[in-house]
Amino acid sequence: MPDLSINFCGIRSPNPFWLASGPPTNTAYQVMRAFDAGWGGAVWKTIGEPIINTASRYGSIDLKNERMMGLNNIELISDRPVDVNLREIAEVKKRFPHHTVVASLMVESKRETWHDIVRRAEDSGADLLELNFGCPHGMSERGMGAAVGQVPEYATMITSWVKEVAKTPVIVKLTPNVTDIAHMAVAAKNGNADAVSLVNTFNSIVGVDLDSYAPRPAVAGRGSHGGYCGPAVKPIALHMVSSVAKTVDIPISGIGGIGNWRDAVEFMLLGATSVQVCTAAMHYGFRIVRDMIEGLENYLEDKGFASAMDIVGKSTPRIDDWGNLDLNYKIVAKIDAEKCIGCNLCYIACEDGAHQCIRVDERPSGDLRHGVDLRHVPLVLEDECVGCNLCALVCPVPGCIHMAEIDTGRPHMSWKQLQEARGKSPQCSMEDAGWRRLDETPKCFEGSWRPRRSRCHRRLTRTC
Repeated sequence: MPDLSINFCGIRSPNPFWLASGPPTNTAYQVMRAFDAGWGGAVWKTIGEPIINTASRYGSIDLKNERMMGLNNIELISDRPVDVNLREIAEVKKRFPHHTVVASLMVESKRETWHDIVRRAEDSGADLLELNFGCPHGMSERGMGAAVGQVPEYATMITSWVKEVAKTPVIVKLTPNVTDIAHMAVAAKNGNADAVSLVNTFNSIVGVDLDSYAPRPAVAGRGSHGGYCGPAVKPIALHMVSSVAKTVDIPISGIGGIGNWRDAVEFMLLGATSVQVCTAAMHYGFRIVRDMIEGLENYLEDKGFASAMDIVGKSTPRIDDWGNLDLNYKIVAKIDAEKCIGCNLCYIACEDGAHQCIRVDERPSGDLRHGVDLRHVPLVLEDECVGCNLCALVCPVPGCIHMAEIDTGRPHMSWKQLQEARGKSPQCSMEDAGWRRLDETPKCFEGSWRPRRSRCHRRLTRTC
């Protein structure tokens, strides 16, 4: 059986599945129940000067039958005294010495205040410290959270203050509400951070009540911006994790829309050593970790990996600049006539929203009783198809439309290579350097292309 344990900054964890700092990690009772369920670690709900929360605190976006596709919250850090939280951390570590407990910290931006909270957190027995530089609401207005995480100099300064006294590894939790999160990861590393976690929640207003006109969630008819999370943010979080992984060489704890083992594996493939879950645990409970553990074990075994650590960052080298992608790679849509139900969604999507590469004939008339074949299968105009995938994405029948690679016989050519060719020969046009192969090689660039007119003769389309 594959080894699911991970090594995060020298700290061993039974598996990469951690609960993120939030409502599910507010008390020792919850954390211990989570560990009994199978979670490998937990990041304690952020500890600092106790606050007063509002009611209500959550709002969500649903997608058809999927509840809480996106969750917005205006809840702040722990409303319990620091001593109570630290005492409970100590109790959890006594009962679960082999599980990972991370103390999430947020205090005012004073060196002595940070020194004090760090020493007290370490005395409680926490395995790691997470500096919350990401909270986008409530605390940022008080000069903490994202107010620190959005300014590289502040993030570096406070991280360095913590590292002056910390004996345990320090994680900096990054806010996604910046232009370039990799730049903030560099700032954390410049402050000697041992690791980073990302992403925290996205600044948002989840919706507006059309009758009361108040933003949701509403507090006595008023609302505020909050932090957005859940499945809806996963694609953005994956991009940010991969960006950080390619920029700084320190461990990453991935966060953002993780709800099952597949999500977790994607984050790990893009560079995360551990993954943190919050919204899914709030929605479905701690039990979801059982499927995560089983799914990861099966995946590792099927792929021939001995350890969960073996997949960390395996996809990172495949994330490249757009300018390095092969412009001569060609795929076209193929429709399986036996599976097609004749709904024409592929045609509508292509005709109205894409490249007009699918044709439909009039529906056949007749009666099945008379032996008439009433199947109505759209036709892909393969010479026109640009391989955008839209038809396959909208098709409601699994496997009915697939994208097939076409061997063009053309050499790899990226945008950067095209620009280089133009630099060597300024007279080289896009038509010469980047389009259909000519019968005779242009003087400006070997292996070039020319434009062709589309079937509607109203535009020039690219053969890619």
